Order: sequence, then structure tokens, then C-alpha cells
Amino acid sequence: MKIDPYKSKEGYLRWKEQAKSGIPEIGRKNTELLLGYVQDMEIGINVGIGAKKGARSFIHLNSLRDRLIPLMKRIKEVYNLDSINEITEEQILSLFTNMANGVILRADGKKYKAVIDSVKTFKAFWHWYQKSSKKKGIEIKDITTDLDTKQEKPDWVYLTEEQVKKLAENAKYEYKVLIWFLFDTGIRAPTELLNIKVSDIYNDFKELQIREEISKTFGRRIKLMLCSEIIKEYVKEKNLKSDDFLFDICYVVVNRYLKRLGMRVFGDSVSPAGQRYCDLTMYDFRHISCCYWLLRYKSESALKYRFGWKKSDKIHYYSELLGMRDTISEEDILIDVTKTEIEKEMQKTRSENEILKDQMENLQMQVARISELVTKLSIISMENGN
Repeated sequence: MKIDPYKSKEGYLRWKEQAKSGIPEIGRKNTELLLGYVQDMEIGINVGIGAKKGARSFIHLNSLRDRLIPLMKRIKEVYNLDSINEITEEQILSLFTNMANGVILRADGKKYKAVIDSVKTFKAFWHWYQKSSKKKGIEIKDITTDLDTKQEKPDWVYLTEEQVKKLAENAKYEYKVLIWFLFDTGIRAPTELLNIKVSDIYNDFKELQIREEISKTFGRRIKLMLCSEIIKEYVKEKNLKSDDFLFDICYVVVNRYLKRLGMRVFGDSVSPAGQRYCDLTMYDFRHISCCYWLLRYKSESALKYRFGWKKSDKIHYYSELLGMRDTISEEDILIDVTKTEIEKEMQKTRSENEILKDQMENLQMQVARISELVTKLSIISMENGN
């Protein structure tokens, strides 16, 4: 059975059952629209044109709910609309602009950090609303065409290889092992991480199988280049059996520990990726690992395979090219710039060698003829002497 660290399925089903009685803060009309939308996404019907086909995961369904409810509340407050489908194109554009600029603030009085997530959620919802309405013979205008969906990259904690070593050296044993495993594999944490079993490690702890059923994208078998020995010792130390999970942990507790460890080792200053060291989480190690392996993999497709990515843009998204360096060398310049000259010299040398070879053969023939003449003269001399 696959471990769901977020309890997404249970949470979604419980919420859906409760929502049938109504969600007072958004009203009856919005509640009906919301339930209709998430229930269609649950089975993969009426998805927008160009959107991924198939049922959405429970994590995705919970995310839709968590973003749409505050958006419905905000629209109701700002424009006094009973239903989100009553909003106009001008109103939705103005709403998201004001949210991004800080004119409209969150309920806690702070500025919205990731307006793009709400924009994408609204676009997906509106396209569902259009498609489901069309089946009822109702044409709905697309009011989302001018919405800006440019990705706003969240900050994260960047660590160099030396900083990872320093962090691991200052961590408790179990966390030291976990840090090296996360850094080496770049595995998705906690979703893939918590489903890894001892039986998924092969070739004397030198290879890891991330099974298809636990991966967000595709299964893959990768090499453990940095943590093989420490994982081997860890399994022996913990007396783990083949069917045991490698890390029986609570991701909330782990993230809390990593934040304290980051603070203790590096303080609360800001890392090159924009996030403070004291905000370190397991998720950051996927970024950090990408930066490390980007310098070492010769093939982009091989790097994508290791991390379970289908698109190349994920490489830049996760690394932001941090830690990259100019690797050009004098040897590379020699090869590129003087290749023609070297080839000419080699050709000249080959020609000279051919001449020398011919001269040597002629010399050997002359020596052989002289030797033959000397032998004949010796015979004649001996005969005359007799």
C-alpha cells in the first residue's frame, strides 16, 4: 500500500461529505459550483482543452478546494457577488492585479505571495465551467484569455556540497543518513521518500529503484553515488528487513528539525536562492541535489531520468543554474582553435615518415648489394689463391 503522508484521500472525502450540507462562508451557489467542479475532476470529466486527461489526485483536489474557497470569499467581499460565475472579465483581471500589487491583502493583512496559483486555479475552473455549461446548451465566454500565468518562482534554500557535509556532520545520526540520501537521490519528499522500502535497494546498496506506483511521473532506477555506504550501515544498525520502509518518519517533525539545524549551523541569513537557511526543508534538497548533479551529468536526458522529469525546463526551475561554473579549458581551446594546424602537421609528419621509409628501404637494398659483391669478391680471391 502506498503511504500518503498528507492523508489527502481521507481529508478530501471527509470534506466532500461535510460540504454537501453547505459551506456558509461562500454561499449556496458557490458551494454547488465547487462541489460540481471537484467531483468532475475526481473522475476526470469536463477537463479543459489542452489540459491533462484523467482523474486528478487527491492532493490536487485538495489544492483546488483550498484555493477556490478563499477566492470565492474574496470575490463575494470585493464585488458583492453571490456566485463566482457572475464575475466579469474586467473584474477578475482587476482582482488579480490588486492582489499581486498589495492593494487587496490576505485575511491576515499580509500581501499575497503566490497569486499565480490562484490565477491558474481560476482558469482551470472557468474552462471546466465553460465545458460543462456547453453540454447543457449554454455558451460561456472565456474571460481568462488575458490573465497572466507567468510562473512566480518561490524562494528556496541553496546549499553547496561543503555546506551539505557540514549540515550532516552536525545532525543526529538518523537525520545525517536522511540528509545524505536526499542529497544523493534528489527524490521527491515526502511522497516518494516515505514509500521507499529496503527491498527497493539493489546491487549491494549501490542502486535505488523508485517504483512506478509511488512516483509522480515515472518509475526509475538510479545509482547511489554518495550515500551507498551510510545507507548500508543504517539498515544494519536499525536491523531493517526487506519489506520495511527505509525511513519511518513524520515529514512535519523532520522539517521542524531541519529548520532548527539550519539555524544552528548557518544562522538566519539568506541563501543564494532567496530563502533563509533557518527555513530549510526536505523539499529544498531536491533543488540542492539538482544543482550538484547538473555539473556532473553529461546528458540532459540522463539528468531528467534521475529526477523523474519529462520536461527540460524543470532543470532550470530546480537549479536556477546555481553553483554552475565555466568548465572550458586550454585543452578545449587547443582542440577547437588549432585542430586544423595540428592535422596539417600530422599530415606533414606522415609524409616525412614515408620519405624516410623509402630512403631506408633503398639504403637496405644498397647494403644488401654491397654485401653480395663483397661475398663474390671473397670467393674469387680464395679461388685465385688456390
